[in-house]
Amino acid sequence: MTPGLLVVGDVVTDVVARYRPPLAHGTDTVAEIRTLPGGAGANAACWAARSGCAEVTLLARVGADAHGWHERVLRRAGVRAAFVVDERVATATVISLVDTADRAAERTFLTDSGAALRLTAADWSPSLLDGVGRLHLSGYLFFAGPSRRAARAAMASARERDIPVSVDPASTGFIGQLGADRFLTEVAGVETLLPNADEARLLTGLPDVEAAAAALSRHVPVTVVTLGAAGALVAQAGRVTARVSAPPSRAVDSTGAGDAFTGAYLAARLAGADLAAAATAGCRAGALSVTLPGGRPPEPDGYAGT
Repeated sequence: MTPGLLVVGDVVTDVVARYRPPLAHGTDTVAEIRTLPGGAGANAACWAARSGCAEVTLLARVGADAHGWHERVLRRAGVRAAFVVDERVATATVISLVDTADRAAERTFLTDSGAALRLTAADWSPSLLDGVGRLHLSGYLFFAGPSRRAARAAMASARERDIPVSVDPASTGFIGQLGADRFLTEVAGVETLLPNADEARLLTGLPDVEAAAAALSRHVPVTVVTLGAAGALVAQAGRVTARVSAPPSRAVDSTGAGDAFTGAYLAARLAGADLAAAATAGCRAGALSVTLPGGRPPEPDGYAGT
């Protein structure tokens, strides 16, 4: 049986507002607004399950306000929720503003981290790695003290078992606040880093994305940089070793496209795919993701929003 995937990350309630006219300051702007399940960790877990990973578990901290809904949605997607329910703080919430006049349907986030970054080392148990072939950490964990310590505990347990670890850096805004050098120090020892182009540039200070990918692969053995519609780069040992194209798609909402790539990439690696083939699988998932509202794959029984 193929080993499973453990994701440690975030569960978020996404409020997605898709608008076409320019935002009108101080008054109304017409928009299509939906409430959807999200979170980089949860999204990646769902895409991994959709991509054929039979055993996917998500460890996350959620508020008592919405944990039941999120658990049900994850279960329908084939993901086991290992939730720590926080009675004091609400589930993380993100308002995603999607400019539909932009051909890439680029999004801007307003983020209330809520319970997500209150995950602690005490919430971690090495037994979560039983039957697991890969551990994936959402980069958001590294941007607050308690969740950073939880990430360190998870990485230490994985190293003891020789389980490869991957990290998605998650946010240029938060990397800027933490500092690129500090972030790279925190992720030392992971096997795979999965930044987008902007994150790769920020982490290295290099404007050329290929040079940035190569430089990052001197810190982390495998660096896979997502390029949106342009595909992805794979770098190892200081050089780019593969360039993968993405299938064409018509973007509706780019929210979670990187998470879709990550989930499909990890599922492919667990199934034995080489790096280029896994990146190709990730690009296919990312191209599908941008045609859908929100960051999750389509549900078998339809819409999962509220």
